[in-house]
Amino acid sequence: MTALRIVESAEPIVGEVQKRYAKIATGEISGCGCGAGSCCSTAESDLAAELGYSAAELAALPEGANLGLGCGAPLAHLALAPGETVLDLGSGAGIDAFLAAQRVGTSGRVIGVDMTPEMIEKARAGAERGGYAQVEFRQGRLEALPVEDATVDAVTSNCVINLVPDKSAVFQEVARVLKPGGRLVVSDILLDRELPGAIAEDVLAYVGCVAGAELRETYFDRLRAAGLGEIEILRDEDYLDALLAAAPAEVEELSRRTGVPVEAVRGAVRSITYRATRPRG
Repeated sequence: MTALRIVESAEPIVGEVQKRYAKIATGEISGCGCGAGSCCSTAESDLAAELGYSAAELAALPEGANLGLGCGAPLAHLALAPGETVLDLGSGAGIDAFLAAQRVGTSGRVIGVDMTPEMIEKARAGAERGGYAQVEFRQGRLEALPVEDATVDAVTSNCVINLVPDKSAVFQEVARVLKPGGRLVVSDILLDRELPGAIAEDVLAYVGCVAGAELRETYFDRLRAAGLGEIEILRDEDYLDALLAAAPAEVEELSRRTGVPVEAVRGAVRSITYRATRPRG
């Protein structure tokens, strides 16, 4: 099956993802990790701190930039330098884009790409309030990035690629926009074994970042096939623990809805952060 047909057949689920994140952007529901819950037991600031964001970073953000989304803190490992151009995939309300802007300075540039209009609107408002002239938010899909070839020094993403049905297309686009020698640091969700069928086919489990995750070997095979290499795992944890801490009611509801005991997925769903590069040659 071609990548185009894969994306076309997945459009209904993409629409569900977009609806969910539009509700998060407008405050109709809370974010909670990777968009996991409509009712968080953890405040956005506390959840971000658990993921690895410092108090100083969070305090410096424009109001509304931290929605409690994500499954890591990838920027801490990206080693950004003043003057660099950074691309944030699935930029949401702009938390990582604004933190990247602080690192690259006014001589640098940050581009955030997100498919949800409500998120783009919220992020642009935050950029205006915070005076981030070097940050630009563009609406678009990660499978067809609105970014020119070989113009980006570094790419980051926080718990978003797992939501895209055609992950091969995403990695090909990343390789296309990166400069030779450019790097990426991504936090994402993947699987160490197949999920029970009832969960794998559950729409809400998909928009909550679980059912859209791929097996580790498949995921990184796609990354390598796109021409990206030197893969290094920086963080690898059981995602179930994070979900139980942040949204226990939603985890229990998923278990009731699918008939799959919570412990049946322990160890299967991993929250990881990794680094990779585009070769210079």
